[in-house]
Amino acid sequence: MKGSTYRRCYCRDDDGKALGKTCPNLSSRRHGVWAVRQELPPREDGTRRSFSRSGYDTAKDAQADLDKVRALLDLAPGDDLEAQTKLGDLLEVVSKNKNAPLPDLAETRRRFRSGQPLTSNLTVGDWLDEWWESKKRKKSTLNNYGSHIRVHLKPGIGHILLDRLNVGHLVEFFDAIDTANETTEAENQRRREQQARAKWGKNSRPPASESARLAAERAKLDALPPYRRVTGPATQQRIRATLRSALNSAISQQLLTFNPAAHVELASGKRPKAVLWTPEHVERWQRTGEKPSGVMVWTPVQVGEFLDHAESDRLYALWHLIAFRGLRRGEAVGQDWSGINFPKAQLTVSKTIIQDGWTPVESDPKTEGSAATIALGPATLQVLAEHRVRQQTERQAYLDKRLPWQETGKVFVDEDGGWLHPEKVSDVFRRLCREAGLPPINLRDLRHVAATLIHAGGGDIQTIKETLRHGSIQLAGDTYTSLLPQVDQEVARNAEGVVPRARRPLPSDTAAHAPLTQDA
Repeated sequence: MKGSTYRRCYCRDDDGKALGKTCPNLSSRRHGVWAVRQELPPREDGTRRSFSRSGYDTAKDAQADLDKVRALLDLAPGDDLEAQTKLGDLLEVVSKNKNAPLPDLAETRRRFRSGQPLTSNLTVGDWLDEWWESKKRKKSTLNNYGSHIRVHLKPGIGHILLDRLNVGHLVEFFDAIDTANETTEAENQRRREQQARAKWGKNSRPPASESARLAAERAKLDALPPYRRVTGPATQQRIRATLRSALNSAISQQLLTFNPAAHVELASGKRPKAVLWTPEHVERWQRTGEKPSGVMVWTPVQVGEFLDHAESDRLYALWHLIAFRGLRRGEAVGQDWSGINFPKAQLTVSKTIIQDGWTPVESDPKTEGSAATIALGPATLQVLAEHRVRQQTERQAYLDKRLPWQETGKVFVDEDGGWLHPEKVSDVFRRLCREAGLPPINLRDLRHVAATLIHAGGGDIQTIKETLRHGSIQLAGDTYTSLLPQVDQEVARNAEGVVPRARRPLPSDTAAHAPLTQDA
């Protein structure tokens, strides 16, 4: 097909007509610009068309682009009219946008050979929506994917063409998250400080002289942004994992050849270490309101205080079971009576109740390893047996009042026999903690308490891993390596006590080796 490079200018005569090749100044090398023109395969209706572009400073630059256009046209065999038409369509679109770069030869060849459209307007946001809709996962997993896509990925990089996404885009994306975190932390701190200025004692009314000031301070507080959570390192790692999975799927469908999400370095998103509520940590928390770690664990003494206080609660058996056997919240709420074998003192985890938004739904356990059988101690068996009697009494009372009782078969149920709502269970747990005057932990941290008690009872990391049904011993070790040395102090004390000595222990020795099972 015909094609050439030439020099042209935009000079016009007195009537406004373009001079074109007749311009007398074209003989000067400094006048005008270079342009290319290449005939393209005809359209489907047979009409002729061409690729035209100008603005090149030198003939060499124009010839380079003309060679690229011809190389693209050579991708189609001479006898394949359909392929030639597609390549012509691609170059015609590029020709209409003077600022559009020429298609990459290698990428166009890949698309051409795989039968994909040569012109693609698929954005990252479009692909994430398509990928999410095609996923077949547990509802909770899909909700997490959807949250990452809706809240973070689409607003940040959704507008970028999928095949143009690169590592630089993702570095800017995660840097923007870190910047937003700094802003959020500063706003949260301002709100805390203003809240302190607008606060008055609980048990007394402010004097008239203070009422006007407090009203002004509260007005300032209302004008500040509400508390917000930052997108921490662990969440950023999960966001990247969602994107990486979506882009891997795009590669498998030959939409991409490279996954930029696999090459972005982020801060470590390791799980926080579990830390015991020692007297020193409790004193600091009471003074500053700060917790030493995101995962705090009660000592055995504090566990006993909580269980003593909660013994009259109708869900006492649930707190006892999680504290000693480490079930997850959803696993405890979803536990069936059929999964408890009293003669063999065993419990089999087979179902879990999680939240879809606010609605509780039943699902399989978190992982394949989570669906396992664990042993039950005699005290736990007795607590569960007493709980079953209490539940049967509640059921009979409902039936006597001619009220409908829901036969769910669950160990822990609402007052009408229906499922417990997981978040409402957490609310009850938080209330009981406050009533008992104990340092705060989350309900999921009660699962970590079980690790403390297992180790204090002689269990090692492998035993903890099997009982709590972690995916690997490394996961259990990473979570509890900072916790267990504190528990090991009692093990060390017991080891010293095995050896009989002639002298009596000094009072200082006793104080130095005070066990975790005694009050400090």
